[in-house]
Amino acid sequence: MIKIHLRKKKLKTGKLSIYIEYYKGATQLANGKTKHHRDYEYLQLYLIQDPKTAAEKKKNKEQLELAEKILAIRKAEVYQGKYDIQNNHKGKTQFLEYYELKKEERYQTKGNYDNWDAAQKHLEAYCPRHITFNDVNLVFVKGFKKYLDTVAVTKSQKTLSQNTKHTYYNKFKACLNAAFEEGYLKENFNRKVKGFSMGESTREYLTADELQRLSKTPCDLPILKNAFLFSVLTGIRWSDVNKLKWSEVRDEGIDDSGNPVYRIIFKQKKTDGAEYLYISQQARQLLGTRSDSKERVFKGLRYSAYMNLKLLRWCMDADIKKHITFHSARHTNAVLLLENGADIYTVSKRLGHREIRTTEIYAKIVDQKMKEAANLIPHLNL
Repeated sequence: MIKIHLRKKKLKTGKLSIYIEYYKGATQLANGKTKHHRDYEYLQLYLIQDPKTAAEKKKNKEQLELAEKILAIRKAEVYQGKYDIQNNHKGKTQFLEYYELKKEERYQTKGNYDNWDAAQKHLEAYCPRHITFNDVNLVFVKGFKKYLDTVAVTKSQKTLSQNTKHTYYNKFKACLNAAFEEGYLKENFNRKVKGFSMGESTREYLTADELQRLSKTPCDLPILKNAFLFSVLTGIRWSDVNKLKWSEVRDEGIDDSGNPVYRIIFKQKKTDGAEYLYISQQARQLLGTRSDSKERVFKGLRYSAYMNLKLLRWCMDADIKKHITFHSARHTNAVLLLENGADIYTVSKRLGHREIRTTEIYAKIVDQKMKEAANLIPHLNL
């Protein structure tokens, strides 16, 4: 436990300087000597050594009373564990080293870990390696936000999107919060700096008519066509469609109504969560004939610029002028489910969303379409 005392030091001017001594114990050196560990805080309060007048005595009394009040405050701060002298070794910890530790704690949560890792690359470009928590202040925090907003670029040298800035800055904020709670920072700067707001990104999707047209249009790569339509009918991501194996496809017989039951049981690559998803008979037909359990269902499917180009060409052949990507299949699934009466919680569960607010974006799309539909009937001359 730190011991705190008021001390006085005689100056060349003849006055006495009042300071606080923080005694932090002692260690025994190899040569047998004892090394005492002390820190000092000079209060810039002074006493007249031999006061003679009433005014000088009054001044000395006021200075001592003020020093005693400061001492009481410092004792309370040390008792609460807030004073930086107590945790000076933490203040000397490198900020980037601490961020790395916080990132590694999230290794099991794949998506979150990847975001921490991506944010770290920009943090390293902004923050010199020697920066410690003693150097972290409001200017530093505001500076990183400005860096993300005006300097940071993607691998293709494009400025960061609003949502990307929001995501990266949130990881930075989480690191600051943890540092404050663990005693590395004396102040929580997040309370003074507002982060980036979340932007609503455009989610391109196909209408029911466009989907029908696309399904009837030949594609140069039949495996791509089947995989895309399977994603439309099930809502599962490209990464999960691509790695789907026959061992994960279950033909479960007939239900009480005489209808065939099919399920896919897989682990989401993005969230690492296990999913048990019922699929329609048409979705099962797109998978084709069952093969060896260890084989991929969509063998030959791979992510590439060539594959993306073929997808766009297929859409153009179907007279669809939207910029459709494979992920648009997932968006299409969500919109069509909501349009056809599925409740938002069921859709959220099928899509594997962690938060319902992610699914609510699709509900807004459907709501907007309903508003537009109100004005589709021609004006009547009443």
